[in-house]
Amino acid sequence: MAAGESVQSNVEGARSGSPPFSYRARDFYVFLSARFFSVLAAQILSVAVGWQIYAIARTPLALGLVGLSQFVPMFLLTLPAGDLVDRKDQRHVYALSLAVSASCAILFVVLNAFHVRSTLPFYMVLVLLGAGRGFAGPAGSSLLPFLVPFERLPKAIGWSSSVFQTAVIAGPALGGFLYVLGPVEAYGSCALCFAIAALGVATLGGRRRAQGGNQQASAYARVAEGVHFVRSRQVVLGAISLDLFAVLLGGAVALLPAYARDILHVGPLGLGTLRSAPALGAALMAIGFGRWPLERHTGKAMFVAVAVFGLATITFGLSVSFYLSLAALFMLGAADMVSVFIRTSLIQMATPDAMRGRVSAVNMLFIGASNELGEFESGLTASWWGTVPAVVVGGIGTLVVAAVWMWGFPQLRRVDRLSEVVPRDEAARA
Repeated sequence: MAAGESVQSNVEGARSGSPPFSYRARDFYVFLSARFFSVLAAQILSVAVGWQIYAIARTPLALGLVGLSQFVPMFLLTLPAGDLVDRKDQRHVYALSLAVSASCAILFVVLNAFHVRSTLPFYMVLVLLGAGRGFAGPAGSSLLPFLVPFERLPKAIGWSSSVFQTAVIAGPALGGFLYVLGPVEAYGSCALCFAIAALGVATLGGRRRAQGGNQQASAYARVAEGVHFVRSRQVVLGAISLDLFAVLLGGAVALLPAYARDILHVGPLGLGTLRSAPALGAALMAIGFGRWPLERHTGKAMFVAVAVFGLATITFGLSVSFYLSLAALFMLGAADMVSVFIRTSLIQMATPDAMRGRVSAVNMLFIGASNELGEFESGLTASWWGTVPAVVVGGIGTLVVAAVWMWGFPQLRRVDRLSEVVPRDEAARA
């Protein structure tokens, strides 16, 4: 970073009454590295747990319970965690939550060392993992604006997303390979990656949050303030809720173990490849956003992306060809990345510093509902109707949601440039 930028950062800090600071390129790269290792570990763990539990129970509902076990503690803890992040240093909260995830991976090693063949202990560890993720989500997602200058935030989001998706590509394939070697090797690798990420986060510097807002208010009042902020910004609420219901209904990824074993007959290595396909599409899209951020027609692009996501889900659900399934998952991931990039950018650009933890918590609660609760919904409907009908109906539901949200959130549809949603005080600071 140029010396002039560092001096300017210190001057701005002095004007605001907060301690001087410097944006360091090192912190951004350490953050990206920690994000890569933590997501890589989560993906390896997801493949290993999904395959192992399905191998024990042999029912789609068991896969749905994997998501539910993580969602319940996340649902209970994410909003309080957002308040904690707004009052404490999010670096410490994030590092501790990653350490909890490492501990969960070690517990999975222990379960396999003792050859446990009941799913209940695995679900109990997943509950603890969900609790850690409840704190990791708001802490990690609110940290990036404190590590880079405000004007560089959209590109930083793009690069962070590309690193995330690169790990999502590598993780499932690596998870399938490691699981072939043995579950102990897979879970042990997860523990190591989570530990590396925790150590990296603990060393981060960057800008600290200036103390402000009503610090004497009750925890409930502070949490309610974050919820009210999201509800009062129709663009933010529309983007978050659109992603929630689209992914909740189009949860094809949750049933990939069933597709790999019973429909496509490709085994754990094939499962890892299937899990990597949407991440590959998302990563290529994220790399494009890192170099060329979306500048115009933002709202319309989000609705188009959700519609493509639904069509790709339907195609995957009907496919009996491994390669067609890979292509459909690739398109699904690319479309999802457009939606994720726009949603993340809108939230980061529209949220003032004092509210980042709580707003991120609301966002993470919606993401958890769409992912983990979506896994449960997919597993439950698959146990009722069958695997293929559940995925196809979910894709159709996603298309319906996109149409309804276009009518219900016209402000989101009309957003042209991301800079339109920046609060006035944040724009002045930038």
